[in-house]
Amino acid sequence: MNSIISMTIITRMNPCCSSRILISSSKCYHSNKLTRPIRRLHCLGFNSNNNKCLIDTNKITAPPIISNWGKIKVLFSCNNIGRGRGNLVILNVASNVRQHSSSVEGGNVKENSFGRLYIQGGGGINVKPLLVERIEDIDVGKVLEEGKVDEVRVEVNSENVKGLNEGNEVKVGKTERELSDIEKEAWKFLNDSVVNYCGTPVGTVAANDPADKLPLNYDQVFIRDFVPSALAFLLKGEGEIVRNFLLHTLQLQSWEKTVDCYSPGQGLMPASFKVRTVPLDGSSGLFEEVLDPDFGESAIGRVAPVDSGLWWIILLRAYGKITGDYALQERVDIQTGIKLILNLCLTDGFDMFPSLLVTDGSCMIDRRMGIHGHPLEIQALFYAALRSSREMLTIDDGSKNLVRAINNRLSALSFHIREYYWVDMKKINEIYRYKTEEYSTNAINKFNIYPDQIPAWLVDWIPDKGGYLIGNLQPAHMDFRFFTLGNLWSIISSLGTTRQNQGILNLIEDKWDDLVGQMPLKICYPALEYEEWRIITGSDPKNTPWSYHNGGSWPTLLWQFTLACIKMGRPGLAEKAVALAEKRLSMDKWPEYYDTRNGRFIGKQARLHQTWTIAGYLTSKMLLENPQLASLLIWEEDLELLETCICALSKTPRAKCSRVAARSQILV
Repeated sequence: MNSIISMTIITRMNPCCSSRILISSSKCYHSNKLTRPIRRLHCLGFNSNNNKCLIDTNKITAPPIISNWGKIKVLFSCNNIGRGRGNLVILNVASNVRQHSSSVEGGNVKENSFGRLYIQGGGGINVKPLLVERIEDIDVGKVLEEGKVDEVRVEVNSENVKGLNEGNEVKVGKTERELSDIEKEAWKFLNDSVVNYCGTPVGTVAANDPADKLPLNYDQVFIRDFVPSALAFLLKGEGEIVRNFLLHTLQLQSWEKTVDCYSPGQGLMPASFKVRTVPLDGSSGLFEEVLDPDFGESAIGRVAPVDSGLWWIILLRAYGKITGDYALQERVDIQTGIKLILNLCLTDGFDMFPSLLVTDGSCMIDRRMGIHGHPLEIQALFYAALRSSREMLTIDDGSKNLVRAINNRLSALSFHIREYYWVDMKKINEIYRYKTEEYSTNAINKFNIYPDQIPAWLVDWIPDKGGYLIGNLQPAHMDFRFFTLGNLWSIISSLGTTRQNQGILNLIEDKWDDLVGQMPLKICYPALEYEEWRIITGSDPKNTPWSYHNGGSWPTLLWQFTLACIKMGRPGLAEKAVALAEKRLSMDKWPEYYDTRNGRFIGKQARLHQTWTIAGYLTSKMLLENPQLASLLIWEEDLELLETCICALSKTPRAKCSRVAARSQILV
């Protein structure tokens, strides 16, 4: 059977090296069956005069088809000889499903280091060596003389075309004013945090404090943390690092064991990865760069990240919207990656709610904080990822059922969150008068919430105008804490109604001293204290009251607050918050978080030169300077979702979700 080889041409690399796929089986499994031998590419030599690298395709063997991605470990590496710099041709090979694109894409992004072409041959046997020039000098006709490219036709998603037209109307990377000293400093630190893999940028480290002698895992590239960095680069017109990040993290998707030899579900994205340089076996003076991912097996609590895949999808959409490079989304490997994440999230289980059931510590709050169950942050990101996926999926026979499932989940999830998570003065009065033990499909108190759960602080804290979405909802449990990230993403993604979105900003403005104070923004309010802190956090010394995740202030939330304010026509609130942060961030060396009720102190264990603090500030500044850019990163209300509620379409009389009631909310 003929196979397609995906070739990536990378410049500014060592004179001669090869890219390998190293496969090591998990010790917990007795066998890992591969139906084909591993494909490798060997670099035979390098000519410095004409910048050419000779590839020996006679040593290329067929790639593996992996029957179970959860049972193997794949390390993508680049072997380097010496320390000189030159040009390199690298051949990245994986299974046909994972690696091959349906088109030779160019996109609208200026790329100095990535290009793709396809070769079809007879399994690598008796094929003449290829002499490959620089990417801009390649004659595709000559290169493909041994075979021809298979044409794969797909139906382009209409929402992609719409986004492309809209995206081209917005100018990115144009700055009409001189940057301030603090902005120049921020850009310097952001550029210094860039991580390179095989000579190309692939992300930014979590923190880059030169005085820190014990970086722990802050020297890794986190998917969650890289998002504001990616947006800053994209808004500046630099898309290469984001494209590389998306492609390389896709290669790391779900193959390593987590705890006690249990494999994660297919499609799980790692929380982070690190570029390691290790000696090459059997060769003196040679070394290789290896991407080493962490799926939670090295994290605090050993919890797999639920939000990484959701952030990856959201960033993929943002990349296409800002750069216009929609060809990346249409690649077969990218489409497969999206589907794997969605299948993992949409898998049927014991839970009956449309919200995602997750464990504690599986998102930005990655330590025990009592958010297990259905935390708002995950639901808001889930909703945004579903809407992003619906825009980006190519429509064919294999994706129609998935798109249908996405639509059903979106409509049910939006109704569920809007109806049951929202609280304001009126709703709290209703909860205060709830009857309990209602055994009926028509029960008003559907989750058997006891009125005594209403905390004393909330009675005096909730304003007369405004409200918010609570942190969690489960049977007999409502977490009334205000979680900032979940509420902001509910605005950005239109998970909440227009009235609710305005109500959230009204509450933040009314409770500015509590939620913003002297450093935006509180990750949650209020903090767990006394016996409640001891029981819920397990006496966590890092999450003491008003510190870190337990009521600490996180400047990285600025860019999401800015997006939400611009969307709702209230940029003045964001400008006020950014101006407040500018007074201290540079002076305090860009810390990770702040402590105390008002955010007066630098966090007791906060890392300095925290990258997503820096990137969040820069992204906020660029969005405020060009508010039209925010339209590329938000979602407007979709009326069709309210018309297709899965509960309303059901024929059973037990379905009572009221499509009319859901639709009426957006008209307020």
